[in-house]
Amino acid sequence: MTNISPNSSSNTFNQFDIASWILIGIGMILVLIFHLLPALLGGLLVYELIRILTPYIERKFPGPRAKLIAIALLTIITVSILSMAGAGLVAFFRSESGSLTVLLAKMAQIIEDSRKLLPIWILDKLPSDAMAFKEEATIWLRTHATELQVVGKEAGRVTVHILVGMIVGGMIALRDAIKDDEYKPFARALAQRAWLFGDAFKRIVFAQVRIASINAFFTGIYLAVILPLLGVELPLVKTMIAITFVVGLIPVVGNLISNTIIVVVSLSQSLGVALGSLLYLIVIHKFEYFLNARIVGGQIRANAWELLIAMLLMEAIFGLAGIIAAPIYYAYIKSELREYDLV
Repeated sequence: MTNISPNSSSNTFNQFDIASWILIGIGMILVLIFHLLPALLGGLLVYELIRILTPYIERKFPGPRAKLIAIALLTIITVSILSMAGAGLVAFFRSESGSLTVLLAKMAQIIEDSRKLLPIWILDKLPSDAMAFKEEATIWLRTHATELQVVGKEAGRVTVHILVGMIVGGMIALRDAIKDDEYKPFARALAQRAWLFGDAFKRIVFAQVRIASINAFFTGIYLAVILPLLGVELPLVKTMIAITFVVGLIPVVGNLISNTIIVVVSLSQSLGVALGSLLYLIVIHKFEYFLNARIVGGQIRANAWELLIAMLLMEAIFGLAGIIAAPIYYAYIKSELREYDLV
């Protein structure tokens, strides 16, 4: 595969580096303005997966023609598996057992039924009844429709963007695997920016997948093992575990979403179960906080407060897409600064 990684021993930059920084900076902003983040993430995911797997292919298929065929098949398989995984997740959330609509309706009913159990200061913050809950949820969804790209007709466009992005990522990975170019100065500077950006994506996203998996695992133990052993059976356990993993891919914010859902659903049993769930989740996320600092912070040499500031700033400017992009963008910017011994 083409080696375009920057030379860490050099801490000087030239006009080509400056021009490439300006160009990639504009590109990063345009990706968010024109809602192309799903395509970018899909392409980077496929590209980095193939780049990780290519060395194994090269050892098994040493000839150039055999390697070309093997990597082409690997690209097709990777895109197909990711597409089927995404389709399966969507199908699960639309099914009767995992329906988000059923979950929202259940939460609304639980809040209405639990009003007699909750303190007044909490009741003042909650909708008056299930109908009010549904109305507020509808208003929120309508207000944030531009940010929630998976709602309504936007879902089709986002799906196409992701598929196209994955195909393009596979094509670029295939090209890099079989062709070693001698870059001219400006092209090489751009290639270095792209390499650092892809590396930042790999470090952040793969680390966050590990954290989300650990979070979902411990949440699953609590919901599917500990509570049943105590004689407590919560509804929609599979849905809550799946949501915990999916939203856990978003640092910090994802935990708030999943915790709120679990605590509200726990109210269907009793206030004590809800408080127990809250206590367990706090303990788990305290552990996850240190894990996050060790895994994600260690990957980009950043403290949790740095990521939080970046996420708050990006959310204020670009909304939900900004929250998702912030850790990757911040990791890339810090990589660039560290490359030239500026931080």
